[in-house]
Amino acid sequence: MKLALKHQFNGFTLDLSLEAGTGVTALFGHSGAGKSTVINAVAGLLHPDSGYLEVDGQVLMDTKSGLHVPAHKRRFGTVFQDARLFPHLDVSQNLDFGTRYAPKGTKVNRDEVIDLLGLASLLSRAPNTLSGGEKQRVALGRALLSGPRMLLMDEPLASLDSARKQEILPYLEHLRDGPLGLPILYVSHALEEITRLADTLALIKGGKIAAQGSLTEVMGDPAVVPLLGVREAGAVIEATVLSHANDGLSQLAISGGTLDLPGVKASVGTRVRLRILAQDIMLSRTRPTDLSALNILPVTVQDIRMGDGPGAAVSLLAGEDRLLARVTRRAVSALNLTKGAEIFAVLKATTVAPSSIGR
Repeated sequence: MKLALKHQFNGFTLDLSLEAGTGVTALFGHSGAGKSTVINAVAGLLHPDSGYLEVDGQVLMDTKSGLHVPAHKRRFGTVFQDARLFPHLDVSQNLDFGTRYAPKGTKVNRDEVIDLLGLASLLSRAPNTLSGGEKQRVALGRALLSGPRMLLMDEPLASLDSARKQEILPYLEHLRDGPLGLPILYVSHALEEITRLADTLALIKGGKIAAQGSLTEVMGDPAVVPLLGVREAGAVIEATVLSHANDGLSQLAISGGTLDLPGVKASVGTRVRLRILAQDIMLSRTRPTDLSALNILPVTVQDIRMGDGPGAAVSLLAGEDRLLARVTRRAVSALNLTKGAEIFAVLKATTVAPSSIGR
C-alpha cells in the first residue's frame, strides 16, 4: 500500500505519507493524533483535500486526476471498535452476510474462517448472548468472508476489558501468521496490542508521521521514548522457547543469551515475541552477583538520549537484538556510560507480564 494524505480540519491538519507491505502495519498515536482519519480515508469514507492511495498496484484514490473509487468497490474488510453485528441474525447468518459481498471467483473457505477464529460453537447463538471478544471474532469473520484484499481494523479491542483482549489477541496472531496472508492496517492507542501484532509501526503525532519502520527498529529507538511515554517505552524482541521448569519458569533463547520468564504458554521450540519495558531494565558496569534478578545479559551501549528531565534512554545491543533501558542522568554519569561501552543488563523475571508474551 502506498498512501499520501493531506486534509485540513478546524484547527487540525493531517499531512502524512505511508508505505505498508505484507503483514500488519500498525498506526499508533494518542487520541486526536489522526489515526482514525487515516482509516476513513483509506476505506473511502473521507474525501481528503489531497490524497493518493495505491493497493496491489491499483490506484484507488488520486485527487490530482479526480479519481476516487467508492468505498464499496475498494474491497476492504473493515472491523470497528464496536462489532456492528445484525441483532436479528444469529452468528451463522451474520457470517453469511459477508459472503454476499465477496467478488465472483473469490475463494474464501467458510469452514477455514470458522476454524481460524474458533466460531464453530457460536454459530447458532444470537449476538446479544456473546461476550465482547466473541462479537469481535464474529465481526472479523464476516469481514474475511467478504473476500477483501486488505483488512482495516480501527481500535477493534478498545471497548474490551483486559481479560477479553487476552482472549482475542491469539486469534489475531493466528490470522497474521495464517494461510490467508491478508495485509492488515491496524489502528490502536494501546501499545500492548500493537507490540503483539505489528510487523511495521508508524507513530502519528499531531497529524504527522513521527517515526516509522519495522516494529523492532522503532520500539528499540531511544528517540521514540517521548512519543510513547516513559512508562510505555520498551523494546520488542523474538525468542525461542527452550524448556519449561517445574517451578513455573520457562527458559527462552534470544540472540544475546537466555531469559527465564514466567507465564510462557507456548510449547518448546515455538518462536515468541517479548515486549520488555525500558523502565524494567537495570544496568551494571560489572556482572552483578547475589541478586534476586535471574536474567543478566552482556550488552553493548548503542546510543544514549538525555530526556528533558532527570531521565535518559539507553539503547543496547544484546547479540543481534536491540533493548532499551531508562535510567537517570545521574546513573549515566556514575557508570560513565558511553557509546560502545560493554556492560550488563539486568531484568527481573516477573517484570515481563504474560500479556507481553505473544506468538
